[in-house]
Amino acid sequence: MNGLFRSPVIAAGLLALSAATAVAQVKTGSPAPDFTLQGSDGRTYKLSDYKGQVVALEWLNHLCPIDAQQYAGGSMQAVQKEAKDKGVVWFSIISSAPGHEGYGTPAEVTADGIKFKAVPAAILLDPTGKVGHLYDAKTTPHMFLINKDGVVVYQGAMDSITPRTPDDVKKADPWFKNAMEAVVAGKPVANGTTKPYGCSIKY
Repeated sequence: MNGLFRSPVIAAGLLALSAATAVAQVKTGSPAPDFTLQGSDGRTYKLSDYKGQVVALEWLNHLCPIDAQQYAGGSMQAVQKEAKDKGVVWFSIISSAPGHEGYGTPAEVTADGIKFKAVPAAILLDPTGKVGHLYDAKTTPHMFLINKDGVVVYQGAMDSITPRTPDDVKKADPWFKNAMEAVVAGKPVANGTTKPYGCSIKY
């Protein structure tokens, strides 16, 4: 199945900006629900195995134009690289169901990551949507940050600007990046909950 990173053409109709008005099931300041998912690399990843480390969760859809802007400009990869350098474990999660927009086989998903020089710790496959629903993930991207104690300290948008133009990523206030840097430095997150925007997840 073709994905954003496998096709240069993105139909405008694929963009469905989510109002994201529902109350999240995971509250900022509460423990992050544990989960186990298979990575595109064939390994099994369990969130609780990473307690004691800061963990970033990024919901990803290869066909989402918002993700296209983040990745095509290199901004998402730059934050992933900073996370890696700071010892933050970054998981990209694909909750698209088979036959729906954004779904990819392990081989396709791995190839996408290599092509766009993404550097998450792993790309996790959630084709049943179980983990996406557990976190009430609404959009791609939808970001969550979990501190060393296993508590959600940030959830919401990657940054502050929507709707977007190609230059908006550079001008936006980097909410997630700011939260990550604060947590790594042992400081409180100034704004732990923001409104996510992007393409609705195709459960």
